[in-house]
Amino acid sequence: MPKRALLSVSDKTGIVDFARRLVAAGYQIISTGGTAKALIDAKIVVTPVEDVTKFPECFSGRVKTMHPMIMGGLLFRRDDAEHQKEAKKLGIEPIDLVCVNLYPFESEQTIEQIDIGGPALLRSAAKNHASVTVVCDPADYDRVIGEIEANGDTTPDTRKELAAKVFLRTAAYDAAITEYLSGGANTGIMLTGGRQLRYGENPHQWGKYYATYSPQISPVETRESRVSTGGTTAPTWGEVLQGKELSYLNILDADATWDAVQEFTEPTAVFVKHANPSGIASHPEINEAFQRAYDADRLSAFGVVIAVNRPFTKTMAQKIIDQKMFVEVIVAPEYEAAALDVLKQKPNIRVIRQQNGDALRDRTMYRSVLGGMLVQNRDNKIVTESDLTCVTEKQPTPEQIADLLFAWKSVKHAKSNAIVLAKDLVTIGIGSGQTSRVDATWIALKRAGDKANGAVLASDAFFPFPDALIEAAKGGIAAVIQPGGSVKDAEVIAKANELEIAMVVTGVRAFRH
Repeated sequence: MPKRALLSVSDKTGIVDFARRLVAAGYQIISTGGTAKALIDAKIVVTPVEDVTKFPECFSGRVKTMHPMIMGGLLFRRDDAEHQKEAKKLGIEPIDLVCVNLYPFESEQTIEQIDIGGPALLRSAAKNHASVTVVCDPADYDRVIGEIEANGDTTPDTRKELAAKVFLRTAAYDAAITEYLSGGANTGIMLTGGRQLRYGENPHQWGKYYATYSPQISPVETRESRVSTGGTTAPTWGEVLQGKELSYLNILDADATWDAVQEFTEPTAVFVKHANPSGIASHPEINEAFQRAYDADRLSAFGVVIAVNRPFTKTMAQKIIDQKMFVEVIVAPEYEAAALDVLKQKPNIRVIRQQNGDALRDRTMYRSVLGGMLVQNRDNKIVTESDLTCVTEKQPTPEQIADLLFAWKSVKHAKSNAIVLAKDLVTIGIGSGQTSRVDATWIALKRAGDKANGAVLASDAFFPFPDALIEAAKGGIAAVIQPGGSVKDAEVIAKANELEIAMVVTGVRAFRH
């Protein structure tokens, strides 16, 4: 008796070739609806489900595969004599492979897109994975058919892995339906790809990394995880090209650094220490941006994480060697081959290749708190010159406008309360994570020193009092960008006019906790 495969897919990607190779391997194809039509049009012999069940599809296709002849063929145990006897008595033949992907509920949230038969088939086959191969992701077709062509069947380990993938997929699917039906009052966060880190926040703590799972994003392959998850983990660390294993803080800092550099379209380098930028610089020449970002605060850039939004060059790699920089992690969209050769001199540096773009920028942000979870979208608000309102008598110059917008992008990535001083598209002083805005201003001015004269200042939230502005004027700050909206705005603006400082407001704040 030939083996039987049940194919019923919403996403038809690759299904014709998969079915053709199954037939060549000796399988009989059972199929339904649109899948059957696609296979028949491709001249593949198909047995309709109703020929197996002796019962027609009904209720507009809501019921077609949920029948003992199908479910029994998936679920009866091949190694159980009583099951074998009962299957023979009832005329139930085994189904050896199930290939199903679900109605696209996540992208088309309607009741009719809630798949019932699909999850039932997948879960039944997954439960009986000792004997049944279950495929819920087109990315697995080549792997599965390759094993069948080579060995006559998939391996037990493969079947178990694919079964686990099914339950992850159906759990995420159910979570999406729950969120829809509850109007967002209930939701589920699926985590996958768990791996042990070198340690947690401190060496005496353990740490693990999990990727958030989304069934709507195409699979991403990394060195750490070569297996697609049927949907996928959210795109994360790209490819680790060299270096020690990542620790908990390495990932936090790398995330902060890459997040910051993606704020800029012009060639930019970002240096981060303890999730706060120590230096950010933009320049038409990326090598110069790199050097300026390092020079912005060399003292803090010890054990630093670096990100650039252009290919990492041999020149930058050589700067790390020649200037004896202590670098923990580098993140870049690409690396010159010569740069990688130079970086081999520092084998402990974690070198990560990550793709530029919006895949990470548009992500949902999660944070665990007090036995629960806070969820928000990422702060993707882009402030342009047209968003600025000048509230002072003195107007900023075009050069100051460019620096103000640069400083605003930078202050978004410093922990609140945050103040960033900038000049010529380089941060010259950063005060971050302070309990008062005037403290953050003092720190930024101290780090800038004489370079503050004629520079601009960005504040991530409004000035509750004129005190920080007064301190900024003492340091020679010429222009300020801030959200506005304080009950003391009139007093702050009057003080700016008195001090002859140009001030623009954005109308939005940029807190980061």
